[in-house]
Amino acid sequence: MGCQAWDEGRGPALQRSLDSGAILARRVCTRPRSYHGRVIPPSALPWSSADPKRLAGIVGVLTDIDDTLTTEGAIPMGVVAAIAALRKAGLPTIAVTGRPMGWSEPIARATPLAAVVAENGGVALIHDGDDVRIEFVDADDVRATNAAKLARVAERIVAEVPGATLARDSAGRATDIAIDHGEFAHLCQAQIDAVVALMRGAGMQATVSSIHVNGWFGTHTKLTGARWIVARVLGRDLDAERDRWLYVGDSTNDEPMFAAFPLSVGVANIADFADRLQRWPAYVTQLDRGRGFVEIAEALLAARGR
Repeated sequence: MGCQAWDEGRGPALQRSLDSGAILARRVCTRPRSYHGRVIPPSALPWSSADPKRLAGIVGVLTDIDDTLTTEGAIPMGVVAAIAALRKAGLPTIAVTGRPMGWSEPIARATPLAAVVAENGGVALIHDGDDVRIEFVDADDVRATNAAKLARVAERIVAEVPGATLARDSAGRATDIAIDHGEFAHLCQAQIDAVVALMRGAGMQATVSSIHVNGWFGTHTKLTGARWIVARVLGRDLDAERDRWLYVGDSTNDEPMFAAFPLSVGVANIADFADRLQRWPAYVTQLDRGRGFVEIAEALLAARGR
């Protein structure tokens, strides 16, 4: 997975990239409310119908990464431009992902994200001048104990679930394990369910993203991680102003965040999970993946008169 480096000095180039996504968003506004044959329910309103007055009050953006910021495994320049434009407008963007610390570090360094919360809330990567500082939720001794337990559960899953393999990014993980079900390997729903059952049976939390089944010990989640880093980096109380933050996601592991934030948005490819979603976001974009994020940024910037 890759991303484009960013430089606010390249304003015109970044703006052209952002504008290209905005134009594309306007061109598809008449498409049916479906994606690859999957119907988006009426309860998930078109993002284009969001009230600009309400959007003007947004103070920050929380977002997933895989298949939300990325397209075909990379963060496109249009998305980097969108995050930079949001930042310039006073809207910090914080990524909250199930991806590992090691995988997230180059993204934290190369993009204008305010921070990256990785491993479903277990670790954060925060800009510190020209460097990136890494902070963990759990103390060193707790992580050491959990690492041994995680290794045992991983061995059991690989041995007992046919076709189950550790995700290729596992070497960069510090607080969880991940089983690949849709990135380089493919598991059917029964296999995914078996992996989840084994994790939960071992006392772990487990969640399914668009590519991995993640499992970890502890009480941290995407929501607790977001709360932690919004306070740590921005000095804001996320719980006190949830109606002024917007969350963007694409799969079932985003459902708790959709439930937590009144202004939640799914990029169009969330419809791939239509048969498994129990909680839909309030809105769904017309465009998928990174292009959907650009569509969201365009509306936020327009609402602020940018």
